Amino acid sequence: MTSSPEHSTIISETTCPLCEEGAKSHLQEGSIMIGYIHSTESFGTVDGPGVRFVIFFQGCPMRCLYCHNPDSWQIRTQQAPAGTPMTAAELLELYERNKEFYQNGGITCTGGEPLMQMGFLTELFSAAKQRGVHTCLDTSGIVFSESRLAEFDALTQVTDLVMLDIKHIDDEKHRELTGHSNAPVLAFAQYLSDKGIPVWIRHVIVPGWTDSEAEQDALGYFLGGIKTLKALDVLPYHTMGVRKYESLGIPYPLEGVPAVTPAQAGAAREVILKGLKRRLRDNILGKQ
Repeated sequence: MTSSPEHSTIISETTCPLCEEGAKSHLQEGSIMIGYIHSTESFGTVDGPGVRFVIFFQGCPMRCLYCHNPDSWQIRTQQAPAGTPMTAAELLELYERNKEFYQNGGITCTGGEPLMQMGFLTELFSAAKQRGVHTCLDTSGIVFSESRLAEFDALTQVTDLVMLDIKHIDDEKHRELTGHSNAPVLAFAQYLSDKGIPVWIRHVIVPGWTDSEAEQDALGYFLGGIKTLKALDVLPYHTMGVRKYESLGIPYPLEGVPAVTPAQAGAAREVILKGLKRRLRDNILGKQ
């Protein structure tokens, strides 16, 4: 989930069978929990603060039209193996090899969708915190459910930062863009706010999909209600993932859609911030 951000501090709908399968996608061999990993990156610089060891989890229920990691979609099942089996200890051993470079960074788990393997993710972050490592979760939040609050509570206790990707503020367009409602995503953002977990929002500007000023303003207005918002990244849509689709024999959904320039992403960010500030003003007036 990496791209060059404009940054500043401050499938199908229904109950998804993939989500249900993903909840079982981490297995235990004896007393050791196993996670399924797509790949790792030793020196990530756009996946949270500082230089970071980035872990890409295998499996995702979303089918975002602009996804540039379609090779991470497949969820591991007995019939369709996917991802490399690894333990938390093995991943932390990879981190330790270059830990001197991570003094102001830490570990970021992305994907795919890490929350598909929440038990393993929690174990990994717990072990990392025991070593004093800063933990960051990069997620779409799509699997959030109030029925699993105990699991999310356990995870957030060992999570220092959540980078939440909000694909679209409008529910219908979110469904068209990703195959899913945005209700779990927005509920997760509010949950993180209520829990006091720092949140770093990411939003991609895609021509014809997320470039409406009205929608950007609405997103900003929603973000103004997130008390723990620490940063906003507005990312320009790019076409660097097209070759992956070709190599996998998958038609690219946004064929012909032009890439967005950093200047366009910056302008969109300003619109979002105006909506955010309007919400903050309304919050203040509402308390008077």
